[in-house]
This record gives sequence, C-alpha cells and structure tokens, in this order.
Amino acid sequence: MVIEHAELTIVPGREAAFEKAFTLGHQAIAKAPGYQWARLVRQVEKPSTYLLLVGWETIEAHTVEFRKSDLFRQWRGAVAEHFAGPPSVTHYENSWETGLPT
Repeated sequence: MVIEHAELTIVPGREAAFEKAFTLGHQAIAKAPGYQWARLVRQVEKPSTYLLLVGWETIEAHTVEFRKSDLFRQWRGAVAEHFAGPPSVTHYENSWETGLPT
C-alpha cells in the first residue's frame, strides 16, 4: 500500500465550502481503481490548511491511473476553486501501524 500525503491550502473563509465540496470530490476518488481509503484532517494552528491522506494499492494507481482519468477531473472540478495554491503531494509506504481511531 502507498499513502498519498497532500497538503491543501484553502482560501481563508472558504473552509466550510471546501469541506462540503470535498464530500462530492471524494465520491470520484472512491470510484478509482486501487483506491482503499481516505482521511481529511484540518490543521489546528492554520485552519485553512488540510492534510489529505489517501491509501492506494500502488503509486501507479494514484499517479497514472487516477490522475489520467475522468475521475481526477471530477475531483479537481469539485474542490479546486477553493485552493489558495497548488497542493503539495508526496507518497509514503506504510512501515508500521497501531490501532488507529476511526
């Protein structure tokens, strides 16, 4: 499994609208081949900054299959208007895990 780590900076004052749009955008991500799970968390110190974690079967499932698909365009169409700048995206491999809260 590969974990997509995306830092999203939202235009200040548009956080609630972004969260609503994210719900729609997530529907597109969830249909992608190789998608496993997603978690969106909001930063306490900078409430306009979010961390999006997405579990993918492989890095190619995200960087090739999803990004070149209509589902990616649906995702971006739902949320991009709320971005203050381009997301910063990196990928990680799961090395260790304990029981995570749901």
